[in-house]
Amino acid sequence: MLIHELHHTGNGVNYAMRSVFAISYGIPWSRLFGMKPSYCERILNARVYDVAIESPLDEARGLSARLDNRVLLKREDLQPVFSFKLRGAYNKIYQLSEAEREKGVIAASAGNHAQGVALAGSRLGVKATIVMPKTTPGIKIEAVRKLGGRTVLHGDTYDEAYEHAQELGVAKGMTFVHPYDDPDVIAGQGTIGMELLRQHPDEIEAVFIPVGGGGLIAGIGVFLKQLRPDTRIIGVEPEDAPCLHQAVEKGRRIILKEVGLFADGVAVRQVGKEPFKVVKDLVDEVVTVSTDEICAAIKDIYDETRSIAEPAGALAVAGMKKYVANHEIHGKNLIAINSGANMNFDRLRHVSERAEIGEQREALFVATIPEKPGSFLHFCRAIGKRGITEFNYRYADDQDAQIFVGIKLEEGHPDRELIFEDLREKGYSLVDFTDNEVAKIHLRYMVGGHAVNVTNERLYRFQFPERPGALLQFLSKIGRRWNISLFHYRNHGADYGRVLVGMQVPREDNSKFMEFLNDVGYPYWEETDNPVYRLFLD
Repeated sequence: MLIHELHHTGNGVNYAMRSVFAISYGIPWSRLFGMKPSYCERILNARVYDVAIESPLDEARGLSARLDNRVLLKREDLQPVFSFKLRGAYNKIYQLSEAEREKGVIAASAGNHAQGVALAGSRLGVKATIVMPKTTPGIKIEAVRKLGGRTVLHGDTYDEAYEHAQELGVAKGMTFVHPYDDPDVIAGQGTIGMELLRQHPDEIEAVFIPVGGGGLIAGIGVFLKQLRPDTRIIGVEPEDAPCLHQAVEKGRRIILKEVGLFADGVAVRQVGKEPFKVVKDLVDEVVTVSTDEICAAIKDIYDETRSIAEPAGALAVAGMKKYVANHEIHGKNLIAINSGANMNFDRLRHVSERAEIGEQREALFVATIPEKPGSFLHFCRAIGKRGITEFNYRYADDQDAQIFVGIKLEEGHPDRELIFEDLREKGYSLVDFTDNEVAKIHLRYMVGGHAVNVTNERLYRFQFPERPGALLQFLSKIGRRWNISLFHYRNHGADYGRVLVGMQVPREDNSKFMEFLNDVGYPYWEETDNPVYRLFLD
């Protein structure tokens, strides 16, 4: 392919080669020859394809239909280390002199950059040392070692690891490979922009690029803006790590007091000096997105590709969705850089919990109902055929009951206020917790506790087929015979729904209650003697 031919000549991009490049890419000849040599020529000469692939540019048909634009995903998650980072790392190490290679390289990283440097060093026969915080997950440490890197664990934070790496580099004469604040690293990442123009020669309305330290957006942005100045360059950052957003607003780099760690691949307190110098006059807009919006984007990417993006890798899609909604654009070509897929497995539960809220497909609220038999059933009927995702309650007193409820919102009709208005008209007092962080992170797992005044309580687990109306059917069979004093249900998308129920059953009703259990028709297990119940719920 042309890209590979250009990069493997080793003699730079001469006059003739530029002409071939201009014709093949559909770029005006005069514009190519007017490129800024400081970066565009670095990108044309960057050596990346010894280790990197030319990642596909895939159409996301589902997102395209939903957003009424043609959405394309640049699949950097398919790189050998599941991230774009190996491009810049390899190009940097390749450019070193023989003397520099002999002394080795060093980097500080807890993630994708570490693997990129390790792989690049291994391929080029250069010893690579990676300083990682002691808090780095073992799977990432092992990944670096398998790629041939030597790991040094130091400190509890990236900043501590970074300082130690600098000290080791100076002491041993090793070259420090910065994750983003280096022209050769930026040029390596910029080869993504070069690929985009070959893969999509038609008009591009906007390219959405995740931003941490800024190396990726600098490399892609400087190349695209020189050759396609009408294409908008949109940076995307988490709301809790907006280092470029604030730098653009203030016209100078600032240091954030703290950053959120959910999107750890872009958890940077200050945009790089060199990247900011490059992008400050190139970037058209910086969009910030919430954790819930990132989780929704991870789900979008999974639905489109069946691959799981890491939070930083899904930033561009989250920003694209927000940008389209804010600007009301239609029928345009939009590209999102899917930058990585190094997801920690233990984060998947959090992502699945928050994705529906981020997509505005779930509402969380607390409803007050009378504390008497039949109230649950009456309330469930008031909700109607809407899917119930969560139903949590614990007895407090004999007056009112507060239920923590999650309900599904119809796709394309996310107005939860209409639902709340309907329930209020039916006499229910409601408090909307959909955007309440404490409720989303903690309360939904903490509903419960000891019930001092509850008597004759018996605790049972039930399992029933997870289908629309199953919960209502279950409550209908309970009816008004016994008061429900504890209820916990959460839809996890499994084949079976699982419910934990506490019911107040006087001893004289024991035979009738056993008949009821057998009549329900669902598997059940009594948990009244379970130590969990005795210690935390009784």
